[in-house]
Amino acid sequence: MKKVVFAVLTFITLGLTACMEKQTNENPFFKEFETPHGTAPFSSIKNCHYEEAIDSGMTLQNQAIDAIVFQRSRPTFENTIVALENSSEMLSRVLNVFYPLTSALSDDELMEISMRVSAKLSEHSTNISLNEGLWQRIKEVYDMKDSLNLDVEDQMLLQRTYDSFARSGALLQGEDRETYRKLSAELSELTTRFGQNVLKELNTYEIWLTKDDLDGLPESSIEAAALAAKEKGREGEYLFTLAQPTYMAFMKYSSRQDLREKMYRLYNGRNQQGEFSNVDVMKRIVEIRRQIANLFGKETYAAYSLERTMAETPENVYNLLNSLRDAYRPAQLSEFDEITKYASELEGKPVSLNAWDYSYYSNKLKNQKYSYNEEELRPYFELNNVIDGVFGLATKLYGIKFTKTDDVEVYHPDVTAFEVTDSVGEYIGMIYTDFFPRESKRPGAWMTGFKDQSITAEGENIRPHVSIVMNFTKPTGSKPSLLTFYEVETFLHEFGHALHGLLANTKYSSLSGTAVYRDFVELPSQFNENFLTQKEFLDGFAKHYETGESIPQELVDKIIASSQYGAAYACLRQLNFGLVDMAWHTITAPVEDAVAFETKASESVQMFPIVDGCLFSPQFNHIFSGGYAAGYYSYKWAEVLDADAFSVFLENGIYDKASADSFRTNILMKGGTEHPAELYRRFRGQDATIDALLVRDGIKK
Repeated sequence: MKKVVFAVLTFITLGLTACMEKQTNENPFFKEFETPHGTAPFSSIKNCHYEEAIDSGMTLQNQAIDAIVFQRSRPTFENTIVALENSSEMLSRVLNVFYPLTSALSDDELMEISMRVSAKLSEHSTNISLNEGLWQRIKEVYDMKDSLNLDVEDQMLLQRTYDSFARSGALLQGEDRETYRKLSAELSELTTRFGQNVLKELNTYEIWLTKDDLDGLPESSIEAAALAAKEKGREGEYLFTLAQPTYMAFMKYSSRQDLREKMYRLYNGRNQQGEFSNVDVMKRIVEIRRQIANLFGKETYAAYSLERTMAETPENVYNLLNSLRDAYRPAQLSEFDEITKYASELEGKPVSLNAWDYSYYSNKLKNQKYSYNEEELRPYFELNNVIDGVFGLATKLYGIKFTKTDDVEVYHPDVTAFEVTDSVGEYIGMIYTDFFPRESKRPGAWMTGFKDQSITAEGENIRPHVSIVMNFTKPTGSKPSLLTFYEVETFLHEFGHALHGLLANTKYSSLSGTAVYRDFVELPSQFNENFLTQKEFLDGFAKHYETGESIPQELVDKIIASSQYGAAYACLRQLNFGLVDMAWHTITAPVEDAVAFETKASESVQMFPIVDGCLFSPQFNHIFSGGYAAGYYSYKWAEVLDADAFSVFLENGIYDKASADSFRTNILMKGGTEHPAELYRRFRGQDATIDALLVRDGIKK
């Protein structure tokens, strides 16, 4: 035992010494940030600061918890529940910077730190949840909740605290407690490794092409590939990667079927072999989750996980997914027949529609039917104009304004900071925008936060700092960043999440902003996407970057008319992800053959011939690393909500003040302070149905 302690102390001492050698100032996390609005001082933060601050933050929280447990006063809501809520101030300060940057500005050192601290943080969290003295105080307060005269938000904090401990092992006894502790630690390490493997392998792919390989590709893609090659010292060649915007553009526009197939197989064959394989990792992740669910008396992880969602049970999830499949499947089959016929006529021979053909032929048919190419839209979606339009939407709906500031530090030159104020100039918060791909950033798009909103005991409203991170088409030497329709839609989506965080007005940070049920959190983001097919919204910002002319009425009409094109395919694709997720998390025994398992899970929504060597589960960050385990269905669940919610604005006017005020007051400001079904009914006056979604997608007239 003494040797182990000595080894640990030696490691810590060496680590601190190395950190002291690298830094010139005190660790910036050891005190509140003395910056404008308390924003993160990124230039002062070194990688070596994180682990030191995380260790100190855990120590301080443990001391705060000891003070709660060993006080002589009887348990009360304030001295136990609120005190616990406030116990992680420093730890939250460092983690609110550390985790966003591990996704947006990572390097090998930061990844190694993440792997080390994930195990420590998991153990720390487990130690808290299994602290018997703390649990007894929480339980005592909970047992007398009916006599405490708590307001709605206090009641929710108490319920969430009790449920969190109960679901984290507080009710477990004997060996089950130790089993839970070990499983939680292993799960934390594996989910971190899964996400890192996806990023590391993605960055290994370089597809070098010549001028003869570029047929069909838009000028923007060719310029970007030429620039990427030039930066690698190979001028005259063209470098393509599997970064999402590059891959999607290639699949949509390249007339070379052989190269589309090559790209598809590379993209969908990742993380199955070699150093970054996730096959065994994901199988172990789901097995651990199943074992944890069993400890809590649930047969499957989905049954355990869904208890605190709007859906509540796996049966309700499957009911939604299957009802949407039945509604959309006939339209998808009809759509594929039309595309196959078109492709055969175009090629002058019979064509079988493969997965790498859909984007290419469907885009050409869409252009023929609606007489426009999506590339025609790019000149009207110059990034700075889009920023004005997206931010301006919030100004029109909620009266808030965004002012670019150079007084606030950013973590990368591509990042911009904006100060957010209300209609009378009162400070609301900060928003950072990070738009372009880089090797240190994971693929996809997301919203995160560097500081949560809360209200102190003294009544001070701590305002949030949020960030929206994307991977848009970069500007080239001759053109600014011109976005696709999909990229603008993505911007609106993540900005909806940002508004959920920025407009929060709750007492407790753990209930603030996006801290809501998983199948409710996508409502504000997907709600925002609806505006993109509204002429009144587009006319406000979609102007040609060279001429300044507004987007033509004819093109707007085509956008609206074509917005339903491909809706059935898109729905079935999302259902595929949802069904695979549910399959992994309703297992009752370990999975042996991942390929056969995924194939069976997908068969009811299968749209293309199965491709050997392709398996998307090993790259499925959402469910194996991103917090959406047994929850991917929530995108469709929220889509039902967002279509139903937007129908109010279609009826009353898309900028209707009364509707916007109600949405802000009942949805955006409330966070997780009340059950989302109650919040939605308060806004809408009734529960949502799928009817508005079916109408919006053209499935139902």
